[in-house]
Amino acid sequence: MAANTHDVKLKGTFMKGRQVDLPTMIWLPELTEPAKNFQPFFAKKENKVLDCRNVWLLDYRNQGESDHHDSYDMEDLTADIIRFMDTNHITMATIGGHGFGAKVAAATASANLNRFTGVIQYEGGPVNHRYHEAWHEFASYVELAAKMNLNGMDGSQALRHLDTNISCAKWASIFKKNLDVESSTPSWKNNMTALYKNTRKFEPDTAIWSESYGLWPGQALAIFAANSKWIHLSTNTLPFYNVFPRLEGQFPQMINTHAADLEGPMTHWMHEDPNGDVWRLSQRMWRWLRWHDGANVLLADKSEAGWFFIPDRGVDYNTGTRHGEYNPEHVHHNYLYTDAYEVSREARGKEGASSGQFLPVGQFSPEDKQF
Repeated sequence: MAANTHDVKLKGTFMKGRQVDLPTMIWLPELTEPAKNFQPFFAKKENKVLDCRNVWLLDYRNQGESDHHDSYDMEDLTADIIRFMDTNHITMATIGGHGFGAKVAAATASANLNRFTGVIQYEGGPVNHRYHEAWHEFASYVELAAKMNLNGMDGSQALRHLDTNISCAKWASIFKKNLDVESSTPSWKNNMTALYKNTRKFEPDTAIWSESYGLWPGQALAIFAANSKWIHLSTNTLPFYNVFPRLEGQFPQMINTHAADLEGPMTHWMHEDPNGDVWRLSQRMWRWLRWHDGANVLLADKSEAGWFFIPDRGVDYNTGTRHGEYNPEHVHHNYLYTDAYEVSREARGKEGASSGQFLPVGQFSPEDKQF
């Protein structure tokens, strides 16, 4: 348990892409589910996501091997991810997630526009789930787990108790994976106590979406099941347009349903259903990553990269800021932690450039080089 919320450190599983020097995608899981559960999906030979991205399957606080802390405040969760990126030398990334992980991904990108190039919402997003039947079902399982008298059970009894009392077999399997039964007294690997306390709030951070989280003006992809219990096609798509303005008018290209014939609990885990079209799901992600993600939020898509001037925030290196030239992300996705931009600048003999224009060295911007 981290003593201070700012001391929380995140851990996850790194999946190296199949090409050299690829950008990164950070992927966040559903509540109580370890992020590494997505490893089989991304590792499939026919899944081309690893052809264009390295993937970090990242556990946010209170899950997996990441540190625990009582706070589920969204600002704290997003700050954790930015610290993780800084620690692992990731300048910019795509960010996406499943269920609550999609909500965290949207809030993190919206609060840090200069660190992300695109957002994927998979069976989750900027929706207030406090009134959803699916949310209350999940919250009841959390209450059951938090109130278990583990001191009076051995491992087999604890597992049997979950199997008997959690009606959904999929959720039962996830909760059982969170239970450490190796020692004489079972214990929770995740912070079940903090999660239960949060679900009991009038407005649980793990259920709501607040307008204070902001909006994401860049590229986005939203995919949810046609018969989803978490995102209702008839009503819950409107909040997506409020938070992701570029999705408006983009149905079915950038916001769409999947697995129309799939019903039951596995609609929320379409990527695992053995009878579903998992390949087509992965193709949707790959095509979006390949052709739409990767550009500055102010650009329409990748085709505009290098052709339109985008003002950089801050000042140049002479005044000691981390940013320093026009459009550094167009030279390399990890410009803060590589020498790619210095190499490019030396080769050009110029300091910065907009479309068709090169600035002499030392003439970064007017008024003492400050925006």
